[in-house]
Amino acid sequence: MTHYHINIFWSDEDHCYVADIPDLSFCSAFGDTPEEALAEVERAKQGWLEAARAAGKPVPEPRYRAQVQHVER
Repeated sequence: MTHYHINIFWSDEDHCYVADIPDLSFCSAFGDTPEEALAEVERAKQGWLEAARAAGKPVPEPRYRAQVQHVER
């Protein structure tokens, strides 16, 4: 199975954790904990991929890679 990068972050606006998959347009989910948000976005990913395939739309290859910044102390 293809592995897509998942971002998980706290949203002050929504008062919950949000998980999104940058390579899959509008594929996101939320939860009260980071673990819950992750589980929900995994379900959303499966739905996104199934819907794209059923509609004959292309499924993008994973491309997004998070940038990591190192800070020296």
